[in-house]
Amino acid sequence: MYHHLLPISHYFFIDKITAGFPSPASDYLESSLDLNEYLITNPVATFFLRATTDAMRESGIFSGDMLIVDRSLKPKSNDIVVVELEGDLSVRRYERLGKKITLSTDSPYIEPIYLSTVFDFTIWGVVKAAIHTL
Repeated sequence: MYHHLLPISHYFFIDKITAGFPSPASDYLESSLDLNEYLITNPVATFFLRATTDAMRESGIFSGDMLIVDRSLKPKSNDIVVVELEGDLSVRRYERLGKKITLSTDSPYIEPIYLSTVFDFTIWGVVKAAIHTL
């Protein structure tokens, strides 16, 4: 499910803003902003998935969000990863303590998964960003 990335540039203002549009008096354009460049560090190893539940809501991932996932990154503790568990894809928080690896969600109703008890799993990549509309 790899989507071709097209260079798209937009104006990027240095000024911080609370609401609305930057002040007309501000002529301080830092540069153009290419969202592909900003969000995707390794295009060849990047793919997109859509979240289908709110199980990672406290981490800022909501149902319907587009996830940007980088396969080239090795997960480290507290990263959010896409993992294939016995044929199904899931988004989980990766936690490693020594040789013990736990995959959990933000939901108290979903039990953590201890990889030592799962026979067939593959870490597909690390979630770099979640994009959602308001």
